[in-house]
Amino acid sequence: MASARSGGTLALAGVLLVLPLILPNRYFLDVAILVCFNAVVCVGLNLLIGYAGQISLGHAGFFGLGAYASAILSGTYSWPPLAAMLAGALAVALLALVVGRPILRLKGHYLAMATLGLGIIISIVLTTEDRITGGPDGMSVPPLDVLGWTLSGEENWYWLAAGLLLLVVVLALNLIASPIGRAFRAIGSAELGAEVMGIRSARYKLMAFVISAVLAALAGSLAAHYAGFVTPGKVGFFHSIELVTMVVFGGMASTFGAVVGAAVLTVLPQLLTVFKEYEIIVFGLVLMGTMVFMPRGLVPTLAGLVGRRAG
Repeated sequence: MASARSGGTLALAGVLLVLPLILPNRYFLDVAILVCFNAVVCVGLNLLIGYAGQISLGHAGFFGLGAYASAILSGTYSWPPLAAMLAGALAVALLALVVGRPILRLKGHYLAMATLGLGIIISIVLTTEDRITGGPDGMSVPPLDVLGWTLSGEENWYWLAAGLLLLVVVLALNLIASPIGRAFRAIGSAELGAEVMGIRSARYKLMAFVISAVLAALAGSLAAHYAGFVTPGKVGFFHSIELVTMVVFGGMASTFGAVVGAAVLTVLPQLLTVFKEYEIIVFGLVLMGTMVFMPRGLVPTLAGLVGRRAG
């Protein structure tokens, strides 16, 4: 297991290092940056859904709160961008801590509806409070300035996003291999059995919820600084569904599956534009086909096939 984690991490690092050399133009580099941001969110969301077994349909709200925290604090109030990002992450952590306690007592579709409601509330607040957030028109975000150095250009942004993704993957893999990760897996497999074994499921579910929310907020902050503009569009229900779909498509309880799912479902719509008005239909057929023939997700299924052939 340890060798598989090390091999996967080295493979990911190799891909991230090679990508800028093989991508044909800046447009594809821009897509690669978006893949990294989505993958950071999905790695955190996978801790909650794939390992702890708790569904969330509102994580786009945390992504949006991180983005708007950077926009408001660094733009309106002239905070240093790093301080604004940290403040946004801390605020999201506090919100997730407070809201997660009652929400995570629910199970199944009740939990899904509660997290969906949380995401909708955040979206409505960010859309209607136009004096603060700019409303539906959104608001501009200052460039990311670190110690007097302004980050600009797709190449520099790519290395920042890729480095963050690699760091998050390493941290997630180490967390999963720790006693906390084993508690997550026990709760996800059989919560009642985990309780009988002395695992405080409420504590660990809340921990997974807060960690995933903070990672979404950090990715949202960086995405806002990179784009230079933020709108409520990335806070809505459909973005939450996209994030969950990426996790399920890549393979739940697979950190590398979350990365692959984010990469495929971020890049695929760009490739399907050749189908014009049939783009959504083809996209849906690809998702349906994958789930029918690979119900465990892309990466676990392919890993299982390779393992059986090697055996």
